[in-house]
Amino acid sequence: MITTVNLPQLSRTSKKSSAVNLLVLGFFVLLCCWWGGRQVKSVLTEPQAIVVLGGHEEREHLAAKLAMQHPNIPIWVSSGSPTLYVEKIFRKAGINLNRLHLDYRAKDTVTNFTTLVDELKAKGIENVYLVTSENHMRRSYLVGEIIFGSRNIVTRPVSVKSQTQTESLGKSLRDSVRAIWWLMTGSTGRV
Repeated sequence: MITTVNLPQLSRTSKKSSAVNLLVLGFFVLLCCWWGGRQVKSVLTEPQAIVVLGGHEEREHLAAKLAMQHPNIPIWVSSGSPTLYVEKIFRKAGINLNRLHLDYRAKDTVTNFTTLVDELKAKGIENVYLVTSENHMRRSYLVGEIIFGSRNIVTRPVSVKSQTQTESLGKSLRDSVRAIWWLMTGSTGRV
């Protein structure tokens, strides 16, 4: 005698749910592969520029030290100290000012990246040292990975010691959303 076992039928909702779960899983696998590839590229290739997020002169001093260790790469300072002061820091470190690019268009962390990304890409730069304060690095790195990453530019963080607490996760998420918004619309969402 043959026994028949009735298998439960998957409902239409259950099939849709499985498909959505598979799509979400696929998205995260692709995201992890992309991000992992960027990390490997960061380790295997030397940075071709130094990008300093202005705001504190300690960042510019650290960038000058880094520039001494890498005498052939250009330096971009985004909305840093006044021109004469920045030039004095780099001149005192023995850095040829022809390597120095001062850019004062940025008004915040997101625009530090959006104002420079296309210029760096046009110069063939695919890997940069990112110099900012330790407490600001998480937000800067996330925004940099989104904006610079959209042009296949890898960021290698270099932090200046900070006496203040790391910025809130909320600030990092807010600016990450603004960076994604910029990718979609060309607007930083800055009011």
